[in-house]
Amino acid sequence: MGIAWVFPGQGSQKTGMASGVLELAGARERFAAASALLGRDLLAICAGEASEVEGAAPGAPLDLGDTRNTQPALFVLESLLVDGLKAQGRRADLVAGHSLGELVALYAADVFDFHTGLELMRRRSELMAAAGGGAMTAVMGFERNELEALVEVIEGVVIANDNSAGQVVISGLPEAVAAVAAQLTCKRAIPLAVSGAFHSPFMATAAESFAALLEEVPFADASIPVLSNTNPTPSSSGAKLKQRLQRQMVSGVRWRETMDQLAVHAIDTVVEIGPGSVLSGLVKRSLSGVTTAQISTSADLGL
Repeated sequence: MGIAWVFPGQGSQKTGMASGVLELAGARERFAAASALLGRDLLAICAGEASEVEGAAPGAPLDLGDTRNTQPALFVLESLLVDGLKAQGRRADLVAGHSLGELVALYAADVFDFHTGLELMRRRSELMAAAGGGAMTAVMGFERNELEALVEVIEGVVIANDNSAGQVVISGLPEAVAAVAAQLTCKRAIPLAVSGAFHSPFMATAAESFAALLEEVPFADASIPVLSNTNPTPSSSGAKLKQRLQRQMVSGVRWRETMDQLAVHAIDTVVEIGPGSVLSGLVKRSLSGVTTAQISTSADLGL
């Protein structure tokens, strides 16, 4: 029996999400540090007050939906909630994050400190934003064999996020993604509002730059075993976790297998830390006998 902390990624953000954590210790200081690093007021952007942001560089992205803001904002918010849980003496037996959430999982496991994680998130978001030109579509209610066959024969598309038995995200060239979505027999196919083909080979240049950056960053051994997106088996080795993260941009998010590992390791409680309940919903539909909870504000911590 055990507890897992899981951290959502891009797509879980929502306007106003920062207001629920500002009462946490160090919250305003942490957002101020992020704003100084980014060169724009991240709190104002989270509040949807882009028109009121002062001091931002000309042409700076001021929309929370822009990946260059989304990723740092989620990292700050989720790291504050992690610290709030730890301050209460709470601890997980396993941690995992979906896409950018993996960096929060590494922070939660004491692999690096907040400022290191924030800088990594800034560079990751900038590199991913620059690697535009692709598309992503979520598909639900399909036959996996049919999907895999289509991906095999249609060049320029891959399964990017294997979220569950009945939900995946495909990624690649816009025309290839559209072709798979059109030919696949499924309940729904929803194009995602993204600027690039994330978690696909089309991120190769961005991934190489990020991997080079990671080489210069020390990773401590994890205090809690981490399930990585590229290899969802528990590891506490800082060296292994760095290698896995280096491959993340061009590899799919293996969330279905991550949930399988939760079952293997007798996890009976999954706590989603961050805005929304997407990961909790996937767990509920995929694992029986597992309790889920969401921690997204200071109120959820009883503060």
